[in-house]
Amino acid sequence: MSMPADLPVDHPHHRHGWWWKTLVVGFVLWVVTIVVTVYTSNTNLVPTIILLGSFLVPFTVVLFVIERVTGTVSTMQLVTAFFVGGILGVLGASLLESDLRQGALIYLVVGLAEEFVKGVLLVVVGWRVRPKTARQGALLGATVGAGFAAFESAGYAFNAAITTRGIDLASLLQTEVLRAILSPVGHVLWTAILGAVLFGVAHGRPRFRWTWTVLVTYVVVSVLHGLYDSNSTISTVLAFLLTGTPLSAAQNGAVPSSVAGLVTTLYLVGLAVVSAIGVAVLIGVQVHFRRRARRLPAEYTDGAEYADQQPRVPGWHDAPPPHALR
Repeated sequence: MSMPADLPVDHPHHRHGWWWKTLVVGFVLWVVTIVVTVYTSNTNLVPTIILLGSFLVPFTVVLFVIERVTGTVSTMQLVTAFFVGGILGVLGASLLESDLRQGALIYLVVGLAEEFVKGVLLVVVGWRVRPKTARQGALLGATVGAGFAAFESAGYAFNAAITTRGIDLASLLQTEVLRAILSPVGHVLWTAILGAVLFGVAHGRPRFRWTWTVLVTYVVVSVLHGLYDSNSTISTVLAFLLTGTPLSAAQNGAVPSSVAGLVTTLYLVGLAVVSAIGVAVLIGVQVHFRRRARRLPAEYTDGAEYADQQPRVPGWHDAPPPHALR
């Protein structure tokens, strides 16, 4: 008996833990590259440090997704979404942000622009993906967000390394470490939330559906993005207000040593709060759509053209197993 050509191709469940193995090996290679660079003073190795440091954590996110995603998504599609989506994402965001002027709402506008670009890419990547569930959307969203984070981090690392005095290796490493640690609760998390809602409202159907929930989610993740980016400014202003230090005490943009410690503390607390809110939102979205899928009637169909192929909406408990990472 032959299967219809347009039925989803399920992949066998197979996990090897490649994501954490790659993370460990990649970290060791990154450290070795730094040591060799310092020992030999060979600046030709600086691009290697930038690439390893910027792509290691985001790419492990992709490997994590590959071992868990289900349905019609192939490994090549995920890798393509990571690289092509990441490049197009930073290019599109750069074009949208090219004419922005500094102001009180600059970070919110940046958040709206970047999340819009990633949302469009997520729709393109997931157009033919089946089944469309919140879990699938979160995983695909994390992949697109990881690609964006990797290329953006490489740009920040490059800018940190190039100074009028030559290569600033210490600034480069500081930037890479900070962005590597924060990337899972930054672009990866925000696009995962957007993807979970975008796919979740489809309720297992083969096509996306428009609801106001998608627009609200886009605004929410954009605001979280804006708060995340503006956290440095917010923490600095709060530190000045809490200590009673006049803003005029900041010389050439430098924070006085008397409030520097409080600024750092407030900055870390702010990042933790925004990240915690994002994680709570993602968990809440997943739980909501999981319960909703379980409440749907067992005979619910995906539409007339798929009625004979998909008699029920795929839930979390009956989704096809993840595919192999070979």
